[in-house]
Amino acid sequence: MICEAIVNLEEIRQFFAEEIAEVANIQTERLVAAFARVPREHFLGPGPWKIANPDALQTPAGHAKSVNYRNTIDDDPRRLYHNIVVAIDPEKQLNNGQPGSLATWLDALELQEGDEAVHIGCGVGYYTAIMAETVGPSGHVVGVEVEAHLAKRANENLSYLGNAEAVYADGGKYDPAPLDALFVNAGATFPRAAWLDCLRPGGRLVFPLTITQDNNFHSMGFMVKIKRQANGYSARFLSSVMIFPCLGARSDESNQRLREALMKGTWGTVQSLRRDKHDADDTCWLHGEDFCLSVSAVQSESNT
Repeated sequence: MICEAIVNLEEIRQFFAEEIAEVANIQTERLVAAFARVPREHFLGPGPWKIANPDALQTPAGHAKSVNYRNTIDDDPRRLYHNIVVAIDPEKQLNNGQPGSLATWLDALELQEGDEAVHIGCGVGYYTAIMAETVGPSGHVVGVEVEAHLAKRANENLSYLGNAEAVYADGGKYDPAPLDALFVNAGATFPRAAWLDCLRPGGRLVFPLTITQDNNFHSMGFMVKIKRQANGYSARFLSSVMIFPCLGARSDESNQRLREALMKGTWGTVQSLRRDKHDADDTCWLHGEDFCLSVSAVQSESNT
């Protein structure tokens, strides 16, 4: 019976991975295989588990609200293999995020075998493990977590993998070594210079660019993908997001600038991120102190 249960759970994980691949339109086969291999229950601990109600996930931008939870009917690990949000700390509304959304963002990272990557805001390490399985034993992934007890728990959870670890640090201040990919899982009002500096040629950064509302746990906005090109950084928005804020990558001034930019409703026109000093003009969608999201494309080498 035990062997049968194990086989059934492996089959369930495989079906789960295939389902998430369809939901998120995953293009990276290694990422699909990673969802099939990583045991979600290992990271979330024994059940029953608290599941976020679906209506909490259908919140219009700018109107965050409290998340309500329901309990799974038992502690069968099969309950976790759905496209659901599972509470880590329900009082703080801290969750293990929705696989379909995370899969979309991780797919945008274009993780390849042998890549070195960092996951800021790793929580209990589940998605860090999926990243580690995707880059394989020749790659390496570091999870960064600002809550000490979660960082410790994530490091213990990841110990069965030879190519992943978690560290206790503020992701907004964390200075990573040169990387192929950086995934930030906490909302910022601007990209930290260190996040851009660490990208190798062709390196990818995916992070939430979000605004905060008064008296809310979460920040809201859009996921952004930045890719380091030969002559600059391409940029594009991916999807909407409601997420915990990254305190080390926020300011009141940049929050207000971002709010005004989002109100224009033209985020789909963004094509690049500029770091050169320049005066704001019509091509600047969001003109910050040390960066600018621009509607202009990155110059090709032939034009330089």
